[in-house]
Amino acid sequence: MVLYGTNTIKACLEAKTLIKVMMTKEFSNKVLINSLKESGVKIEYVSKEKLNEIAPGNNQGIAALVKDIYPVSLNEVIALTKKQKEKGEVPLVIILDSLTDPHNLGAVLRSADAFDAKAVIYKKHGSVSLNATVAKVSTGAINFVKCAEVTNLTRAIETLKENGFWVIGLDGGSKSGFKDVPKDAPLAIVVGSEGYGISRLVKENCDLIVSIPMIGRVNCLNASVACSIALYALRNR
Repeated sequence: MVLYGTNTIKACLEAKTLIKVMMTKEFSNKVLINSLKESGVKIEYVSKEKLNEIAPGNNQGIAALVKDIYPVSLNEVIALTKKQKEKGEVPLVIILDSLTDPHNLGAVLRSADAFDAKAVIYKKHGSVSLNATVAKVSTGAINFVKCAEVTNLTRAIETLKENGFWVIGLDGGSKSGFKDVPKDAPLAIVVGSEGYGISRLVKENCDLIVSIPMIGRVNCLNASVACSIALYALRNR
């Protein structure tokens, strides 16, 4: 997988997923260059034209070949959250119901990392999966937030409940708010698809449905934006 951009390469360096870095001689971030050299990662200098061919877009003069990232199992996510509970932390994970836009998934991963949500769970079929676009938009967060693909979202929710999670769905029509969410329980927040929201069966299996209060004329938000607001609200209630 080829990724590009300064912040993305920094995150990949921290996560130790870099295989080879390609940069132009004009790339001037000395701190990053020195960190790359100290790490022993192979650096190849290429022309601007060659780099633009390898990484079309705003590559900022640097790109890298990185290790592919693979999804984990739901059991691995649960094991990770159990370790959090043992340390006195309150686990928070995100469930995506039929999200299809890779830019949205990348943005969700970025927000997940910002608010310490350890995992994003989504369906194996009928949803976006991990790819270079997701990795790029996440600005490196994909290296630190676990992604779990599941066959059946409803069954995954049942498994989370069996392991002590409260499952909170986002829906603009709800009268409940974030103040109604338990403070000390492990939480799984469900974000619906871009056009249809949360599916009926998934909604029925949520412990609580909450809405984001809005006072403007627009009554809906982009899925990743709604997720970010919800994560902030849950971490700061």
